[in-house]
Amino acid sequence: MLIVSVAGIAYCAVALFALLRFAARALQRTTEEAGITILKPIAGLEVELFENLCSFCEQDYPQYQVLFGVQRRDDPAIEVIQRVLARYPDRDLALVVGTGGEGNPKVANLANMLPQAKYELLFIADADMRVDRAYLGAVSAEFSDARVGAATCLYAGIPSGGLASALGAMHFNDQFAPSVLVATLGGAPRYCFGSTMAVRRSALEAIGGLSALQPHLADDYMLGALVSAKGYRVALSRYVVANVVAEPSMRALLEHEVRWARTIRSVQTVGYVFSFVMFPLPFALLGVVFATTSALAWSTLIVAMALRAAMHYVARSALRAGTSPHAWLLPLRDCLGLAVWAGGLFGTTVAWKGERRSI
Repeated sequence: MLIVSVAGIAYCAVALFALLRFAARALQRTTEEAGITILKPIAGLEVELFENLCSFCEQDYPQYQVLFGVQRRDDPAIEVIQRVLARYPDRDLALVVGTGGEGNPKVANLANMLPQAKYELLFIADADMRVDRAYLGAVSAEFSDARVGAATCLYAGIPSGGLASALGAMHFNDQFAPSVLVATLGGAPRYCFGSTMAVRRSALEAIGGLSALQPHLADDYMLGALVSAKGYRVALSRYVVANVVAEPSMRALLEHEVRWARTIRSVQTVGYVFSFVMFPLPFALLGVVFATTSALAWSTLIVAMALRAAMHYVARSALRAGTSPHAWLLPLRDCLGLAVWAGGLFGTTVAWKGERRSI
C-alpha cells in the first residue's frame, strides 16, 4: 500500500504543477475572425438546456452560424430549440431534424447538419455545455497557426443539486482535467473532448469526413487522433467550458462514469490500467488501517490529503469552477474513482441514453 500511496503522491505533485502551468496561460483572442459554424447535436432534454443553447447564440464574434440537430421528430428538445430560435430572430440559427444513420448516433446527427454548414471552421459542442461571450474568439485563436487542424477545451463541472451531482462535478475538476494536463506536459494532445471539437473543414475532409468517426463511440477522441495522424496539430485552448452536471442518483452517476472509463480503456488501454495512481487517498487510508509502522502511514495520509486538497482548490481556480464542492468530499470522491476504475477494467458494453452499446 505504501508504494502505491507514494506513487499517488508523486502523481498529485505533478498534477498540481500542470494545473498551475495551465492557470498561468493567458486567454487568447483571435484577430482573424473567420466565419464559424457551431454544430449542436441534441438528443432529449438536458438540465438547463435552454440556457445552455442560448449561451452559444450570444457570442462576441462578428460572423457565426448555429445549427441545432435532433434525430427524432418527436424529440422533446425541439420545443426548447424553437424557443431559442424565437428569442434570437436576427441570428443565423436553424433547426435540422434528420433520421437514420448507422453507428454512433451523435455522428449521424452531425452528418445531417453538415450540409447546411456555411463556414470553414466547424465547432461541435455537446448539449450539456455552456459558454460565455468570449468562447468563439478564444478558441478560434488557436487556428491562427496553420498547423492546427483541430482544437478542444477542458470543461469544469458545475453541480446542479444533490450529492451525486457534486461528486460528478468533482470527477471532471479533480480527476479528469488534471489527468489531461499531466498528459499534455509531454506535448500537444492527440484527441478532442465533447466540450468542444473545433476542426477545419479541410482537416475533416482529409480524414475522410464524418464517416471516419461513425464506427466509434469515442468520436471526440477519434477526431483528434485521426487529425493528428494526418500531420495536423490538436490545440488545447486555455478557454474552459462549463458543464452543468445533474445526476439524478448515485446509480446514474456510476453508469456515466463506468461508460467513460470503459471508453477511455478502449482507446488508451495501457494508460488506463495504470491510472489507479490518480486516487492516492484510498491506498493511504488502507495503509493506516493495515500499517505496521503507524507514524509512516499517518504521515503518508497527511501528505496525500494535503496535495489532493491543493489540487482541488487550484483546479477550481484554473477551471473557473467556483461553485465546485469543497475538499471534505475528496476521500469519498477518490474511493468512488477507484471503484469506477475497477469497473472500467472489464466489460465491453456501456449505458448511453437508456440503451446498451458496445465500445
